[in-house]
Amino acid sequence: MADLTLLQEDLPEDADGSLDFVSQDDMLTPLGRLDKYAASENVFNRQMVARSLLDTLREVCDDERDCIAVLERISRLADDSEPTVRAELMEQVPHIALFCQENRPAIPYAFSKYLLPIVVRYLADQNNQVRKTSQAALLALLEQELIERFDVETKVCPVLVELTAPDSNDDVKTEAVAIMCKMAPMVGKDITERLILPRFCEMCCDCRMFHVRKVCAANFGDICSVVGQQATEEMLLPRFFQLCSDNVWGVRKACAECFMAVSCATCQEIRRTKLSALFINLISDPSRWVRQAAFQSLGPFISTFANPSSSGQYFKEENKSSEDTSVEDKTRTRDEEVPEDAQLRLEDVPTDPTVFNSSVKLEGALDPDIGAESPRKPPGDSSLPCPLSSEPHQEAASNEDDKKPGTCRSASRLEVGASAQDSAPLDQELYNSFHFWRTPLPEIDLDVELEQGSGNKLGPEGLEGTPEATAPASANITMATRKELEEMIENLEPHIDDPDVKAQVDVLAAALRASSLDTCDEASEAARRAPQDELLGCRLDHGTAGPLTSETVENMQSALRYIHDDSDSGTSGGFSPDEERRAKVQDVVPQALLDQYLSMTDPSRAQTVDTEIAKHCAYSLPGVALTLGRQNWHCLRETYETLASDMQWKVRRTLAFSIHELAVILGDQLTAADLVPIFNGFLKDLDEVRIGVLKHLHDFLKLLHIDKRREYLYQLQEFLVTDNSRNWRFRAELAEQLILLLELYSPRDIYDYLRPIALNLCADKVSSVRWISYKLVGEMVRKLHRAAPPTFGVDLIRELVESFGRCPRWSGRQAFVFVCQTVIEDECLPMDQFAVHLMPHLLTLANDRVPNVRVLLAKTLRQTLLEKEYFLTSASCHQEAVEQTIMALQMDRDSDVKYFASIHPASTKISEDAMSTASSTY
Repeated sequence: MADLTLLQEDLPEDADGSLDFVSQDDMLTPLGRLDKYAASENVFNRQMVARSLLDTLREVCDDERDCIAVLERISRLADDSEPTVRAELMEQVPHIALFCQENRPAIPYAFSKYLLPIVVRYLADQNNQVRKTSQAALLALLEQELIERFDVETKVCPVLVELTAPDSNDDVKTEAVAIMCKMAPMVGKDITERLILPRFCEMCCDCRMFHVRKVCAANFGDICSVVGQQATEEMLLPRFFQLCSDNVWGVRKACAECFMAVSCATCQEIRRTKLSALFINLISDPSRWVRQAAFQSLGPFISTFANPSSSGQYFKEENKSSEDTSVEDKTRTRDEEVPEDAQLRLEDVPTDPTVFNSSVKLEGALDPDIGAESPRKPPGDSSLPCPLSSEPHQEAASNEDDKKPGTCRSASRLEVGASAQDSAPLDQELYNSFHFWRTPLPEIDLDVELEQGSGNKLGPEGLEGTPEATAPASANITMATRKELEEMIENLEPHIDDPDVKAQVDVLAAALRASSLDTCDEASEAARRAPQDELLGCRLDHGTAGPLTSETVENMQSALRYIHDDSDSGTSGGFSPDEERRAKVQDVVPQALLDQYLSMTDPSRAQTVDTEIAKHCAYSLPGVALTLGRQNWHCLRETYETLASDMQWKVRRTLAFSIHELAVILGDQLTAADLVPIFNGFLKDLDEVRIGVLKHLHDFLKLLHIDKRREYLYQLQEFLVTDNSRNWRFRAELAEQLILLLELYSPRDIYDYLRPIALNLCADKVSSVRWISYKLVGEMVRKLHRAAPPTFGVDLIRELVESFGRCPRWSGRQAFVFVCQTVIEDECLPMDQFAVHLMPHLLTLANDRVPNVRVLLAKTLRQTLLEKEYFLTSASCHQEAVEQTIMALQMDRDSDVKYFASIHPASTKISEDAMSTASSTY
């Protein structure tokens, strides 16, 4: 309370009187001083009383009655007419409440009885500063869980609800709505649904004040995340639709900003059918600010459509029939070999009811024992084209084939005359995971007229020329329309990365182009139709199918060669605008949303929406790619390449910082094909972009094949050159990454390529870079010494001695001591090996002419080396040499060397001492 007495200088007293006043003040009890200054007419005295309340409580904490007396005086001080005093008091309330909680046995219910009523009352104070302070205090108390649940329900929430009444003050109402929204995550779902949610819904429809609606819109996502999906869909979504169409653009902008949080609280169906259309309206809003906020939220909103099946989901079939079980048992071995990325999403691809006889449910692959039992659809169910199935699958699927006209019967019952060894390679060549998983295509016939060789054509009469006796059970063949062909191509496009799927797409595209041609002779069409039917999965009766002859196989291979030749020749390369649009079609998210996202790279968007819209697109691209899955990467490839070549370096920098995450999403093949060229471009970009790839260099390179990874060894040296030589953090990050890269390369590569960079960094001008480099060299010594044979490790140690231990500059010799200290501390070398290879050269520095080197040597020997058990227990010549060196340093002419060589030096560890000079960069 000494500060309180100083405020009495304005009183008309002489110096002696002032001294008497101070002495009288010291004689008062804490409560007496509190009462004296709380009753002062001086505002500053009363403010000081509010600030010193916590100290007064600590002084009287041993007496419960005194503590209660202080709390009672707090209640009286809360009625002060001066707003600054009330605000000062409210700032102290969280600290006083915490003190009461810690001393709860002495002053039970102190907070609930004395402090909480003040906080709640101040929420409606006439002074804005007092209200703001009480709101902050309330949130702090809730966050620290200092308010009992009963008090929240009976004292806090009713007051807030009352403050939001229609007849309440406008400012108070707006602030009360905001505080209700902020406290919802802290009080939990139950209290929020019962006490806050009804009034919140009313406030969303406040027709008089748009400020209230704007606050509700801004916090809508938080309320949805608290109350859960059911309450969101039943009570909140109708209000959200109203807010999104509000006549005030600020309200609509707030809705756009919280759209992702709202979407996360709804089911997939509502998200796809209702929220998507609502979001499209916000993107096309008349207000530029609303469109800007909507485009910023577009990527996050698309990410809410992510399907867990792309991250290790599996199909589980319940109530399987005996036929399904037999198929499952016979195909289980092959099922385990199906790659993860080949699994279909059940929600995205409609399932033919003839494929499974029971319901199919998608569940997370959390139990590895269940994953092996997930039923798969046999390859015979694939209708176009149908792979040659192995005998177990033919037998297991024979019953199903009789019931399903969509199955390829000619493939399921082919009698191979050759041996099993001859048929196995052919089965492996034509079988792939896509055929195994895909949903059967519609049972249609292709109206195909393909030119091959000397004008021979494939026509629809090929099947008509087949005698009816050879296929008595075959279904009636209908002519395919162009629309059906287009739908088939769209279904296959998501799997275009599979070479076999690409061949099918080429066939269908060629069929689509040729379907309008009708100038060929029907006889030649019939002559050329049969081999194509074998390729495209004709529906011949498997009971009368003939043996698979070498001529049939040759015809199939010839047709495949024709398809690829036709694709390579460029006939299918000139896509029309409609075909290019279809190439970006997928079924994971609503196509309208994806089209809007892809348009964010359009230069016109920067003029009409936001100059940094491309940066927002780049920022959310990994999330969008994860949502679409690697099978739909073709939808984003062009957009990513456009962003990578954007003129704004901030856009390229954003991509550079996330390219390693995108590589994980896409996998090694797509990474090598599409990301590596862009990564190489980033390596030659501005430093602001290069730092992005440098910070995650290890994360990206470890995803590449070892041969591709070695190519970057030649480029690591380029990171030493920066646009600004003073950018030392760039070199420090390089040293950090090199430590991680040691595990990716062989000892020879480390010695040939990484060693020169590490030694260069050890001589850097900046101490922080050097310190990280010492750790790099230590790890390098460890790695090379453990290699068999440890030749590279010995050569590295020899180079360290020559380059640093005998360096003519004292900074180089000091660096050698630092490296030795790092090797000792991190045990990069066994102590016996250190004693042989490094210690003799280290001890010779005891006679160095520069005191800084000798000081560091004394620290290393006393604080690091002698702490190792090897030098404490072994009575060897090495221990004797160390002791003699320390004795010599204790007699050194420099006082600092003597001090650090003493038995018990009162100093910090060497690492702390070294880093204390990190600010001395040059």
